Amino acid sequence: ATPQFSSLPRTEKVALMALCVLTLVALVGATCASSVSHVSIRLGDRAPITYEVSPDAAPHRPPPTRQYPALAPAYPTPPPTRYTTAAPTPSRIAYTPPALTYPTPTTPDTPIYPPPITPARATYPPPTTPAPATYPLPTNPAPATYPPPITPAPSTYAPTTSQEPTTYASPPTTKASIYHPQPYYQPRPAYHPKPVYRPAPSYNPAPSYHPAPSYKHPEPAVPACADLTNSTWCLEDEAYPEYEIKHAIQYHLDKFNSLYADVAELDAELSVERPNTLEEETYLCPSETSYIRPLRAQNTDGKWRVIVNNINVHYKTFTQTTRVEECLTAGDDCPKVPVCYESKCLQKSIYHRFLVYDSYDQYFPFAIETFKLPASCACLLGAYTIDH
Repeated sequence: ATPQFSSLPRTEKVALMALCVLTLVALVGATCASSVSHVSIRLGDRAPITYEVSPDAAPHRPPPTRQYPALAPAYPTPPPTRYTTAAPTPSRIAYTPPALTYPTPTTPDTPIYPPPITPARATYPPPTTPAPATYPLPTNPAPATYPPPITPAPSTYAPTTSQEPTTYASPPTTKASIYHPQPYYQPRPAYHPKPVYRPAPSYNPAPSYHPAPSYKHPEPAVPACADLTNSTWCLEDEAYPEYEIKHAIQYHLDKFNSLYADVAELDAELSVERPNTLEEETYLCPSETSYIRPLRAQNTDGKWRVIVNNINVHYKTFTQTTRVEECLTAGDDCPKVPVCYESKCLQKSIYHRFLVYDSYDQYFPFAIETFKLPASCACLLGAYTIDH
């Protein structure tokens, strides 16, 4: 009536095996206390497990009874017996695990895409070349024919001796000529010729050299500052191109500095105006000395030029100063020379160089030119004459 062991649940199997172990322990103990020599355990339908137990080899034998020689007879000690335990035949519990069933994996179907549609190639009609336009040939009307002019016959005059007034035959009237308008000709249609493409030259053309600047200035021959004077220089000028000179100096600063250094070596401040220590020394002709900075002056070719003066560029002032001495009585007799000598006050000049500005020079508007300025007043003596 015992249920099959293999069909029991796992927990019940464990509990049953623990109970069997406890029962085995109890039986072994009871066997040791008694004279049982065999213990057989049966689990279900399995083969029984038999243990042979020897009373002397029991692990839990009770202590031997104390023998008292007076009270108990002496029994021979039995030889020690060894118990042999039959090796249990291990029996394995057949445990058949339940078969695990897994669902069959399903492979997703590969998506089916429609085949690509290649668009049809567009077809274009072949290009048509338009026929060239045909224009009718111009028709020239026949030239108009005019009747030949009618020349009247010359009138004949018969001389008369009477005093009657001479009568002249009136000229015959001619038929007025008919006016024919000038024929109208239609202009020919304009045909556009095909463009002519010239290939690029395979050689390097020669560089074109700019022509030399011309000095034909449209300015007046005499500037406005010298209109009312006979001087060949101007110390004041309302039309002085100061802004243009500053801009030109900044643009050509290096070349301008080289020219200005050449002119600046002429230091006029070292000149002596008049002696002040020798009071008995006098000049034969009176004169006036001054230091000037001209803005315009007339060069040796008779042309007026703009002189660079009083120009501030890059915290530097560019000036050009010169010393002039003018005779007050040029052409007159020397006042300190006796009358018996022929004498005359003569104005002497010196050639001075100035740095000038030419606004019409497109490449480098600065240059150094020569100017003739009064330098001293001399007395020219002639031969000695005695008048009686």
